[in-house]
Amino acid sequence: MSPSSYLLFAIMASDLMGSKVLVALGGNAILKHNEKGAAEKQFENIQKTCAHLVGLIRDGHRIAITHGNGPQVGSILLQNEMSRDILPPMPLDVCGAQSQGMIGYMLQQSMRNELNRVNLSIPVVALVTQTIVSEDDSAFGNPTKPIGPFYDGFEAQSVQQNKGFEMVEDSGRGYRRVVPSPRPKKIVETDTVKALIDNGTIVIAAGGGGIPVVVSENGRMKGVVAVIDKDLGAQILANDIGCDVLLMLTDIDRVYLHYGEPNQACIDRMTCVRAKRYLREGHFAPGSMAPKVEAAVKFIDGGGRRAVISSLETGREALEGKAGTTITS
Repeated sequence: MSPSSYLLFAIMASDLMGSKVLVALGGNAILKHNEKGAAEKQFENIQKTCAHLVGLIRDGHRIAITHGNGPQVGSILLQNEMSRDILPPMPLDVCGAQSQGMIGYMLQQSMRNELNRVNLSIPVVALVTQTIVSEDDSAFGNPTKPIGPFYDGFEAQSVQQNKGFEMVEDSGRGYRRVVPSPRPKKIVETDTVKALIDNGTIVIAAGGGGIPVVVSENGRMKGVVAVIDKDLGAQILANDIGCDVLLMLTDIDRVYLHYGEPNQACIDRMTCVRAKRYLREGHFAPGSMAPKVEAAVKFIDGGGRRAVISSLETGREALEGKAGTTITS
């Protein structure tokens, strides 16, 4: 390691010891590709995930946790669809709440078990949280987020005619319903999350970006048919509870330019200025790496010290500057 690299690493290590970190878990931390989603398998994956997270705590960091919910809410929607002739189907906001509760329970129990295993007595709680969006968000007039089960062409046409759902072809795998994905503005339960963290509790919140709600002039909240980008939801929560670091854990080890191409190039560190340029130039895939980089930039612009993108397996090293991609001001 060169003297300048050693100095940078030393500064980062000193800067991050004892930080307040929001850990944003990707879907692979809960359910891996091609797994069917049995509860036992999800618990097994989450237990391994929690072992990594407890390593961060043993390093002296205070953590909060958020997570994706795509496969789980898709399964809940499919269950509603298949039983619609027997039981009334639940709307999307209620399905989102169900997925938050289910995954929150699994994480809460698994974190407690892992903490007990290493003789750490730290309270853990999962909260069902709502995220305010604007009723005037242009996304409501342009649904783009695919959700739920896949249909063939005939089924998709029937669903569109009978239910009024907008359907699109999704990556050659069939047709899916699309819903709006409005920008998150605020997590309703932010003050509660912050109070719990500051009191030493590990909080699991804003799963799946949070349950999208709109607020009327008289302050009354109402759920809406939408899905919030989980990375942007994580960024809002991280800034609002005063986190030093936003750690986004996904299924690749760092950010790449020209990902999957012969000229693929990894990025170990970049500034917000550089990240914004790459976003403008379209280097990152929409719905994949682009929202993570955008969330990182917004987090730094909102007062965060650094954002880190890495795999689950290298998250601890990435937080120390030894792996992953670090974004700074």
